[in-house]
Amino acid sequence: MKQLPLPIGLARAPTLAAFFAGPNEPALAHLKLWVGSPTRSPVPTYLWGPAASGKTHLLKAVREALREQGATAGWLDATMLEPPPYDERWAVVLLDDVHLYTAVQQHAAFSWFVSAQSLQRGVLSAGLLPPVHLQLREDLRTRLGWGHVYQLQQLSEPERRSVLRQAADERGVFLGDEVMDFMLTRFSRDLGSLMQLLEQLDAYALQTQRAITIPLIKSMLENE
Repeated sequence: MKQLPLPIGLARAPTLAAFFAGPNEPALAHLKLWVGSPTRSPVPTYLWGPAASGKTHLLKAVREALREQGATAGWLDATMLEPPPYDERWAVVLLDDVHLYTAVQQHAAFSWFVSAQSLQRGVLSAGLLPPVHLQLREDLRTRLGWGHVYQLQQLSEPERRSVLRQAADERGVFLGDEVMDFMLTRFSRDLGSLMQLLEQLDAYALQTQRAITIPLIKSMLENE
């Protein structure tokens, strides 16, 4: 029987359960408690830290958790050049990469923030810098920083290896040390990208009926 090709490059929706917290456990615990509460607090939360520390993953994971509860969320990031007006059906406002916001996006973010707070809805935002150092309009900057503020840190290489190994084991996939070295030296080292690469490799290995090796990785890249 001919095996049907599997989709390559389709990442699973981020979840709080799939987030390896490491040094970021306080932020993860806070968000789990907030999402799971029947009366979610309107006090805003701000996450900050370097690229690949998990900020966007956590925001999207909160959105996914609320979606599973039947709730919707407003989302704004730096790629949205014309943000929509605030929607009163939103259970929370999610503001990602606030340090990159244009004047138009800052205006929208401020409007969303005020509207959400007036309706006792939460605001979860994230940026590269702590609130005091954000180059944003003052009324938005101060609002982002008045609630819960958590600094996120990147995982160490041993921690990233441990997460990859665990994720591979859960899939029934063996990753040799040489494959792990190749993945960590030739590709983006942030965990989200590595997990997506693992998912692609797993699908391609099943499609080609081969083990995951360095030649298989090169073959997958050549055939994308």
